[in-house]
Amino acid sequence: MDNRNNLYQKALEFSKELVIVYRELSKNGIEKELLNQVLRSGTSIGVNIAEAQGSNSENDYLSKIHIAFNEALETRFWIELLFKTGDINSEKYNLLESLLTEIQKILYSMIKGINIKKEKQILKK
Repeated sequence: MDNRNNLYQKALEFSKELVIVYRELSKNGIEKELLNQVLRSGTSIGVNIAEAQGSNSENDYLSKIHIAFNEALETRFWIELLFKTGDINSEKYNLLESLLTEIQKILYSMIKGINIKKEKQILKK
């Protein structure tokens, strides 16, 4: 399985877990705006990864991967907030945090690799 497909699958799994958390917390009266925010940023990671796979150019691809990485940073904040307020337990937090860390590592590696490739192309000119 290549890195892109692996990343897509991890993002899909992460989004699935977020939807489950959203459904559970919605029943518990957690602030709707907070839940909407974590769901929006968390699922945006996978959406941007999927869009990157259909990019027409390397610049568009890199842009989508950057957006996915930034959405992951935002989502990490929201998940940590939900944990610190006691809205999600440590087991759920650790699962989400672990999946998110894997996704961020792959995204960072991809960004770094593309940037190195671009630098080499510039140096060749």
